[in-house]
Amino acid sequence: MHRKYILSLLTVLCLVLSAQAQDYTLLIKGGHVIDPKNNIDDIMDVAIKDDKIALVAKNIDAKKAAQVVDAKGMYVTPGVIDIHSHNFFGTQENHYLGDGFEALPPDGFTFRAGVTTVVDCGGAGWKTFDTFKANVIAHSKTRVLSFLNIVGEGMRGGPYEQNLNDMDAKLTAMVVKQHREIVGIKVAHYTGAEWDPVDRAVEAGKSANVPVIVDFGGHIPNLSIQELFTKHLRPGDIFTHTFARLAGRQPIVGPDGKILPFVVEAQRNGIVFDVGHGGGSFTFVQAIPALKSGFYPNTISTDLHTGSMNAGMKDQLNVMSKFLSMGMPLQQVIKASTWAPAQVIHRDDLGHLTAGAGADVAVFSVLTGKYGFIDSSGAKFQGTQKFDCELTLRDGKVVWDLNGISRPAWDAPEKK
Repeated sequence: MHRKYILSLLTVLCLVLSAQAQDYTLLIKGGHVIDPKNNIDDIMDVAIKDDKIALVAKNIDAKKAAQVVDAKGMYVTPGVIDIHSHNFFGTQENHYLGDGFEALPPDGFTFRAGVTTVVDCGGAGWKTFDTFKANVIAHSKTRVLSFLNIVGEGMRGGPYEQNLNDMDAKLTAMVVKQHREIVGIKVAHYTGAEWDPVDRAVEAGKSANVPVIVDFGGHIPNLSIQELFTKHLRPGDIFTHTFARLAGRQPIVGPDGKILPFVVEAQRNGIVFDVGHGGGSFTFVQAIPALKSGFYPNTISTDLHTGSMNAGMKDQLNVMSKFLSMGMPLQQVIKASTWAPAQVIHRDDLGHLTAGAGADVAVFSVLTGKYGFIDSSGAKFQGTQKFDCELTLRDGKVVWDLNGISRPAWDAPEKK
């Protein structure tokens, strides 16, 4: 018995030493790698060592890896970044998307869509961010970042978001500077005729050197989006819900079906146009003419919450699939979901597969067939392509594997 125990220990030790002797802990072989930052769009292998990207190259020796994933026929990309999500979930009554029931815990809705980083879009304000950080950020495997609401109470809905007295630029900027997880400032849902919420958010953004993301519309009387772009926002600030058609906001596509010239000019001058699909903020009657005009969003995002995920917007894959099916080139869809949002939130450590970067990786199949996509108005668009997430790695660990491509067969011989 004693001899068998020693032999077992020696076997385990040999396996451990063998794994340590190998150059890579995991190797993704034969996939079509799209890494916009590094201008890679080719069949390549991606080697990972522990939690870092080790090498992206052709024909990496499989014998150098402890584990090999066959990605032939699939696309390999950086982990997806969803910069408009709602993850400050909680159990507080009448708290909407700030510690309330309509926001979502991220891990159940991210990895299965290839998403490794989410940015909560304004659920918390300077008064409530500590609660968000302690209850959600600290307990999530997904990387959770935040746009801090200019409203101190955060996105509680109703009168809370109309309170100009709770929109403090100095306190907002101070809290942003204290937390690396905060990557910008959010303005949303204000219905008054004043520009104060936007201007105070921009003031805080200047002080903290972060962008502002604006959910704009519903003002009584309506405020001009052209004036928003030219007189209030800065290059690098973000206009979300780009393809909405709302009663309280001028659309970006005119009655003639063409993109408005000042919108094109605003994008050229550095305003970032984000999808922010949501439950009521994406329509094909805006998106399809815009894309046909050559106008593409800078970033693709979900506006994920309990309402949107059970309506036209399912998840990040659904939104990416819509743009692919509408004619946005695959490489640009990937860029708008990885490297572009990383740049927008000033997190150049994310969204790419450079050697030494964190090993956040997504592996996708692109399926062909007949697929129906639904917008926020309930209208359907018939598409022919959609993304399916096969595998997601977060810091080098497999966190989602749809079809077991990282797993051994049940009857495979045991390694000795």
